[in-house]
Amino acid sequence: MRPGQTKAALALILLALASGTLIASSAQADSIKRIVHPDGTVEFTNVKDAQPRASSGNDTVYRYKDDHGVVAYSSIRPAAADFDVIRFHCYACDPDSHVDWHKTPLFTRPYRKEIKTAAREFGVDTALVRAVIHAESAFNEKALSPVGAQGLMQLMPGTARELGVENALVAGENIRGGVNYLAKMLKQFDGDIRLATAAYNAGPGAVARYRGVPPYAETKAYVRRVGILHERYATN
Repeated sequence: MRPGQTKAALALILLALASGTLIASSAQADSIKRIVHPDGTVEFTNVKDAQPRASSGNDTVYRYKDDHGVVAYSSIRPAAADFDVIRFHCYACDPDSHVDWHKTPLFTRPYRKEIKTAAREFGVDTALVRAVIHAESAFNEKALSPVGAQGLMQLMPGTARELGVENALVAGENIRGGVNYLAKMLKQFDGDIRLATAAYNAGPGAVARYRGVPPYAETKAYVRRVGILHERYATN
């Protein structure tokens, strides 16, 4: 589960990567800070008092100090020995994704037994489970996100432990834990699928704080696409 929106100067940094290497001025670079949220999500932002949100996109940015001691950002791995990797990754919550979610191939056969068993145990629609797995990992059992989320339903290590998942890279354990968590979100938000999936992505605190789907572009995209996938899996 990943939080998510790239803001202000960092958004400009990522946009500029499309045209090549970007070097930030020292004033701009020094204003960007690293925030580790309670759920383990890492955020890089220059926005003061930034709220927890979901990280997304597929850009890899390298942060390092150049020969003059100036903090710089680049889409090309630097020769410097010391650098930080800032990578934003989310399969279904990139607002600029070119995937046609109405036509992208579905995964109707993988993990049928595991999904059916977990869905029955926790009272969750199997089509919704498939939609979330598709959105989270595209059914990649070994998926690992840059912030540490693991497996099919992208469980953070802390969340996995709370759900009794010993190995999040084992499909059956991951699915059971993820469905358990999804069921908790559905219960917390009175069965509202949009709010439950928003909470799965951005955290229940963000949903409660905004009294609805958080105004993060990535979370809104995620919720919309899970909805599309849910409808499609329900009829296949």
